[in-house]
Amino acid sequence: MKRRLILTAGTAGAAALPLSACGFIGGGDETDAKTVKFWLSGDANQGGGFQKMADKYLEETGVTIDIDDIPYDDFNTRLRNAAQADGLPDFARVTAIDPIWMDQLEDLSGVASEHGVMENLLIENEDGEIPTFLTDLTAVGLYVNKSLFDEAGVSYPTTADQVWTWDEFVSAVKEVKAATGARYGLVMDPSSHRLRSMMYQFGSDDFELGEDCTYSTDEAATSAALQFFADINDDDVMPRSVWVSGDDANALFKSGQVAAYYSGSWQVADFQANITDFEWASALMPAQPRRATNLGGGYIVVYKGEKSKAALDFVNWLFTAENYTEICEISGFLPVIQGLDIDYGAAQASFDLYNEEIAASDPISSKQSNDQLEMVYTGRSTGGDADPLKDEAVKLANGDQDVPTTIANIIAGLNENITCE
Repeated sequence: MKRRLILTAGTAGAAALPLSACGFIGGGDETDAKTVKFWLSGDANQGGGFQKMADKYLEETGVTIDIDDIPYDDFNTRLRNAAQADGLPDFARVTAIDPIWMDQLEDLSGVASEHGVMENLLIENEDGEIPTFLTDLTAVGLYVNKSLFDEAGVSYPTTADQVWTWDEFVSAVKEVKAATGARYGLVMDPSSHRLRSMMYQFGSDDFELGEDCTYSTDEAATSAALQFFADINDDDVMPRSVWVSGDDANALFKSGQVAAYYSGSWQVADFQANITDFEWASALMPAQPRRATNLGGGYIVVYKGEKSKAALDFVNWLFTAENYTEICEISGFLPVIQGLDIDYGAAQASFDLYNEEIAASDPISSKQSNDQLEMVYTGRSTGGDADPLKDEAVKLANGDQDVPTTIANIIAGLNENITCE
């Protein structure tokens, strides 16, 4: 297993579906021959970008991309049922790779190489193939209440030469809070995805799985990050209620009474539509000392079968510079290909900052998503929905345990849930 370098610029149960509902059943006529089945989830929420590109492809080629937009909670179960019924679609945009259909995937290394997909997003399987890569990126990021910062006369970084440390950031939001009467300095989504990015910024490489199928971590860097996280969960800088009691971080920030929000790129559209009482802005995240984010997104896969070439043709067409730029503009995607000139309209400043943050981030930023691929490729599994990092961080934030106990419990929980072949 290795990371391939290319040098260029939910799972709620559902009843099994009948075979006809799970995949394309060819009838052999000309219409069927020119129809390719594509499964995804949430395209309507992203401006229908894939559907609009499918319409364009039909006009150019005469081939119909038949999109089935499936509810997120049912998606993985329907794919699994389809695989068991020999009724998979021709290709899909998925949230994770399932071992039950992993061996039915085409190699996408040619597409990735031709179009310059970012090298740190490409993971080879044991056969040296790239069965999938991200279609687009989500990234952890920071938002500030610009109105509160301006009222307090406090600046925030918008360019690389202004990047602040976590210490400087906390000092700034405390100053804003004191000057404006804001309720809190910061809210952070109660998510291990967000906490990992903070750990990366403190120099931690997270919890790493060794060859002996046990986890370990860099005690010094991980301890520093988790201690800082515990210290700011003090009902002054951050409200404990978000992590401990499930209060809505998004709603707290949109109330206008919080100086900053540590969340991610998916918030931009919501804020544009729903924040009208104050000005908000994206800001560069703290580095202590490392600049890092945490990347995720949807994965493109093409299933082997009689329509696999037709599906690969569409995927290759989609990732050409012109077409990929177009879908990024329609759906508000952060691109997996650098160097494109993407027009995000009113959201340009926020997306430009996100793209700059991604470009400047340490490669550790893709670790979580890459680890998930490597684990499934090597026959390792993590025991369902267990999330020891978040579970133990909640106890830490509530003052129920110290940092050394938290780290020991996280490692024990990870080891308990890992299965290696």
